[in-house]
Amino acid sequence: MRLVLIRHAHSEANAAGILSGRLPDVHLSDKGIKQSENLALRLGLFSVSSLRISPMERCFETISPWLNSVLLPNYPRLVPTIDPNVTEVDYGSWSGKKLSVLSRNKLWSTVQESPSRMYFPNGEGIGQMQSRAMKSVHEAVATKSKGSAVIVSHGDVIKAICASALGVHLDEFQRIVIDPASISILDYSAIKPRLLLLNDSRSVVTDLLKAPSRKKNLLGGGSGK
Repeated sequence: MRLVLIRHAHSEANAAGILSGRLPDVHLSDKGIKQSENLALRLGLFSVSSLRISPMERCFETISPWLNSVLLPNYPRLVPTIDPNVTEVDYGSWSGKKLSVLSRNKLWSTVQESPSRMYFPNGEGIGQMQSRAMKSVHEAVATKSKGSAVIVSHGDVIKAICASALGVHLDEFQRIVIDPASISILDYSAIKPRLLLLNDSRSVVTDLLKAPSRKKNLLGGGSGK
């Protein structure tokens, strides 16, 4: 089972330098709309077992071009799930504030250096976010249905999922970069998850997702088959 992680495209909040969190009515910017249209081409047609989408508008807007032009015409019975477990971090009273202002907050260093200890004022902890996100990941990859599981989510959520899959402590998750409209792919077909692609914002990934799973132990980096 492959897990395809897609971050929403460039949003109005990204353009304004604002930490929008779970604030409503945050939509894609003009740049993000173009990214979402290109994303449909980059994903192409591959077998899909499930599609989970964050409740935030920008995530549904990001995946809609692919959903409408590629996925549903070929998988009309597939019902996308709006999944609150993969929604944005609840940044609490930080939501809606400029990142340039938040970077001067005394808690900013905790977010950057030891995020497992960070609980956003009137919001949730980063560790709590990782726990709920991994619940959805485990549910998605446990299905016996054929095809890849797709999750459309947010930067910090995808970073936390990748860190967990790679056995990296949450305090190191800031070393992972997840850009808008990027695709990351994890392979859950072996005993331990393996990273196939990280933060790709340019490539067409259809062939990778259509290729046979590689369940064998890899030596020397892998055979490339």
